[in-house]
Amino acid sequence: MMNNQDPNSNNNMPKMPKFNMNWIYALALIVLALVFFSGQNGLISASATVERSYTTFQNYVNKGYASRVVINKTANTLQMYVKPQYITKVFNQNAQQVGREPSVKVQFGSVDNVETFLNKAISQKKLTSIDYDNKNENGLSDILLSLLPWVAIIFIWFWLMRRMSGGSGGGGVFNVGKSKAKMYEKGNDLGITFKDVAGQAGAKQEVEEIVEFLKNPKKYTDLGGKIPKGALLIGPPGTGKTLLAKAVAGEAGVPFFSMSGSDFVEMFVGVGASRVRDVFRQAKEKAPCIIFIDEIDAVGRARSKNPAMGGNDERENTLNALLTEMDGFGTNSGVIVLAATNRVDMLDKALLRAGRFDRQIHVDLPDLSERKEIFNVHLRHVKTDATVDIDLLARQTPGFSGADIANVCNEAALIAARHDEKTVGKQDFLNAVDRIIGGLEKKTKVMTAEEKRTIALHEAGHATISWFCEHADPLVKVSIVPRGQALGAAWYLPEERPITTKEQMLDEMCSLLGGRAAEELFTGHISTGAMNDLERATKSAYGMVAYAGMSDRLPNLCYYNNQEYQFQRPYSETTAKIMDDEVLKMINGQYDRAKKILMEHKEGHNKLAELLIQREVIYAEDVEKIFGKRQWVSRSEEIMDAEEKAQPKLEDMPEAVKQAQAEHEARVKADEKAKEADKTDNSNTEEEK
Repeated sequence: MMNNQDPNSNNNMPKMPKFNMNWIYALALIVLALVFFSGQNGLISASATVERSYTTFQNYVNKGYASRVVINKTANTLQMYVKPQYITKVFNQNAQQVGREPSVKVQFGSVDNVETFLNKAISQKKLTSIDYDNKNENGLSDILLSLLPWVAIIFIWFWLMRRMSGGSGGGGVFNVGKSKAKMYEKGNDLGITFKDVAGQAGAKQEVEEIVEFLKNPKKYTDLGGKIPKGALLIGPPGTGKTLLAKAVAGEAGVPFFSMSGSDFVEMFVGVGASRVRDVFRQAKEKAPCIIFIDEIDAVGRARSKNPAMGGNDERENTLNALLTEMDGFGTNSGVIVLAATNRVDMLDKALLRAGRFDRQIHVDLPDLSERKEIFNVHLRHVKTDATVDIDLLARQTPGFSGADIANVCNEAALIAARHDEKTVGKQDFLNAVDRIIGGLEKKTKVMTAEEKRTIALHEAGHATISWFCEHADPLVKVSIVPRGQALGAAWYLPEERPITTKEQMLDEMCSLLGGRAAEELFTGHISTGAMNDLERATKSAYGMVAYAGMSDRLPNLCYYNNQEYQFQRPYSETTAKIMDDEVLKMINGQYDRAKKILMEHKEGHNKLAELLIQREVIYAEDVEKIFGKRQWVSRSEEIMDAEEKAQPKLEDMPEAVKQAQAEHEARVKADEKAKEADKTDNSNTEEEK
């Protein structure tokens, strides 16, 4: 594969943290209180009022201290408002101390005498105006008006506290120890059952037993058995671990608590352990039920023996709480814990023992037949035409997980829609697989004729070597159209072998080195386009020598090191030198072999390269026309042929079965004829109209 390694710079700016609106609410509350109770400019004035005798009042008016007078005939009182320049003389305080409108309150006997006196003062210009206010000073409206600001502040305070505590939910400052688990009262509310889970027959059987435990526990307890405490789903990403857990909940029809391992992790000390206890408390109340913890390795990582060396007390406390809740002195009857992880090697041994996770269910990558089932599930909602070959798609997607297959189906539908097609065809699916594996086509990339010839010779070298190596993967097509970082690619149908022999690995290595060998032989120079091929060949060679014991000088030895963070290699420097020599010898031997094969089929290789330059994409049929039919049958074809032979044939069936099949076919034909007759009648009727 020609590979052009260009570094991709990541220009994404870091996201700013979200501002907490609770501080805005608290600030608004403070400002509102200041507005209500500020003495000088507040909504509720805090101006001073003093009581004086009627004689003193007359003296103040005669001296010209009064600005205006408000008389209340109902209560026989009056209020004299003092001019600003005389405030100090009346109150012995400055204006800031007594407020905006200080007043003098006076009790009087006769309203007529007061009015006579005040009218005289107005005529002498010692008073500006007289007003009347006959409201009851201690009325209900005054009381309510005085209480209104306090009611408003109390209401705002309670609302703010509710916001900070997250309302009725489990979040917020004051409910930080509450569980964040999403609870489904009935698991079937999710709408997922075992019908939605294709493949994974072994894993499905294991979880079906858990469903049976929840539906009919008495069947097992009568014989003295105990219901399992938990099951751990283990497997690579995208294989359907979370989907299996949802299917269990959907089939059992019991309450289902779903949460992630990261939900236990917080910045506050003790929060994780508190949330563990809270979710198990809720689960006991709803028993029988299921607790599902996704990505449990976030909280269940192995505890450190030396706290000073990378220990995490908070995470370990959370794990201890989980261990205690799952199998402590307390009983959790009817509560089954499901967990999923793809890093089982990182989990604590105490978490994996029997009594906590009794079952370890392996959810592996699907094989050929399981991929066919998964394709059938995901193609339910895709409008496909008759050209779609599910067998071919399953063969062309080895190593794909369930999530990858779902992505292929979705990508094929998008490609078909992009071309304004009404249905999704075979070519759309093939393009989708190419798009996911190789990347987007870059037909706009400019190349010279010499560069294009070099790429064509390189890819034709891969195709030629794979065609004449028995154990190399069968060729599908060869392309020199740039995709992603690759300038060209040869597409194969990789063989899925339960075991791999040394000869098979050497053939694969020879096929990888075919591109570099073709460049050297037919152009006289080598390029960086073989970097990816060399990387894969070198990794394969080191795996054969260091792990598989397939070298001549280090036979039957495996130096696999399971300690991820161990800095010391499990072999000496002398052994390392022998490994390097063996790897170099192995790769150079296959490189010479590749050049020998290319020289034997020099003419066919050049024809293949010229055809590539002309058409840019060629298929296995074109290679077959040049080199003749490949003499070896692929393993996948052998398996599919064996499956077809194993299926019962109609000829071998009893007469009753044959007769039933014949009747069925006759019925189908009769239905088709009837439909055609109806269509003809309808068309004639429309013509008459």
